[in-house]
Amino acid sequence: MTIRVVVADDQELVRSGFAMILDVQDDIEVVAEVGDGAAAVAAVERLAPDVALLDIRMPVLDGIEACRRISAGSSCRTVMLTTFDSDEYVYEALHAGASGFLLKDVRRDDLVHAVRVVAAGESLLAPSVARRLIEEYTAATARPAAVSGASAEHRLEVLTARERETLLLLGRGLSNAEIAVALTVSEHTVKSHVGNVLAKLGLRDRIQAVICAYETGLIAAGTA
Repeated sequence: MTIRVVVADDQELVRSGFAMILDVQDDIEVVAEVGDGAAAVAAVERLAPDVALLDIRMPVLDGIEACRRISAGSSCRTVMLTTFDSDEYVYEALHAGASGFLLKDVRRDDLVHAVRVVAAGESLLAPSVARRLIEEYTAATARPAAVSGASAEHRLEVLTARERETLLLLGRGLSNAEIAVALTVSEHTVKSHVGNVLAKLGLRDRIQAVICAYETGLIAAGTA
């Protein structure tokens, strides 16, 4: 199966470089290169790719709004391109439906791996980067307080005790294998728990599960 990709970045050298790296892979085809968010949304609507790489900062329509529209209107999964200079936008991008983010100085192999992982329905959740950023921005914007007290408890009461434990461990950035060890169960059982958590809470992927763990106060920012 060939993974179809749209690359959107207003810097021509960046998008053409990423496109070249991806297009030489046997299982990846870059179906469009565009320079702004509106063009990215249009390309996704027209070409129905599997993955869209979106720069966070783009003209006409920024990457966050493009991500929001793509996530709402298609099954295409989005990965945001960012630099540490634009970290303040990462939480917003993940909340808009992104399946992860890459730094623009990403290594060639990591870029290819990221596209394959996201196309397979997983998300990019490196505990050393993504979790730290989510902590910072949930804390900075007081988002955990947005769903607090009784309403937070109400949101989580659809989960069983074991599913709640699973959400807690997802929020701490653990992999399925690590969760299996922590809960003393098989990875197959963990996959079932994760699937139940996502379905019951209406979450798109593991990254949104991490956000949910912070927003509901299950994990307090800075304590993971």
